[in-house]
Amino acid sequence: MGKIIAIANQKGGVGKTTTAINLAASLAILDFKTLIVDADPQANSTSGTGLDPKEIKNGIYECMVDDISPEDCIMHTDIPSLDILPSHINLVGAEVEMINLEAREEIMKGVLNGIRGNYDFIIIDCSPSLGLITVNALTAADSVIIPVQCEYFALEGLGKLLNTIKIIQARLNQRLEIEGILLTMYDMRLRLSNEVVQDVRHNFKQMVFNTLIPRNIRLSESPSFGVPVVAHDAESKGAISYLNLAKEILENNNYKL
Repeated sequence: MGKIIAIANQKGGVGKTTTAINLAASLAILDFKTLIVDADPQANSTSGTGLDPKEIKNGIYECMVDDISPEDCIMHTDIPSLDILPSHINLVGAEVEMINLEAREEIMKGVLNGIRGNYDFIIIDCSPSLGLITVNALTAADSVIIPVQCEYFALEGLGKLLNTIKIIQARLNQRLEIEGILLTMYDMRLRLSNEVVQDVRHNFKQMVFNTLIPRNIRLSESPSFGVPVVAHDAESKGAISYLNLAKEILENNNYKL
């Protein structure tokens, strides 16, 4: 049974999609069969892996709302062992359409349970909100990675997210764990970046990954080419950092490389 990891933070611009795409690609490069679930109406994980969201006929929205089999929606990427369950703009209306459904918080869980045996890892790219789709993702997940950018307002909203996770653990998903807090957009030249790293590690200790994700031009430009950074420039600092993150997660979960 594959491990399901949600990438969540209601704060935008912290590197959720960048992390989802590049962590998943790194796991795939290490020969672990991996699926990205694009649970964001902006569909950036979809476009970031080379697909055009406007051409997607069936994706996670149809799986959740129209009960279409995810196996009929999953698409292959150019990286062997990496698949994606794509998204498109219709997902923005899913929360309204699901609001009166029974067990509406567990719909994504039902979708993914049917296919988790086909993968070693399923990585869910959540939208920048704590709405019903994100709650679905956290209810379906075994663990959650929280990206936090190394900037002034780094900890803003983190308490609210952790509180939401506690509520979900209590009411919907007792097995949900925090995989780790991931510090992103790190610039070792900036005093502020280093202060944020110290502050987050002081407050959250073992919850923080050792791996830091740096600001990196190759990391920033790879989505415009529709490929993960490891396929764009495998020797860049961004690619190496996400590969190190994948190895850290594998080690923490007792997987053998």
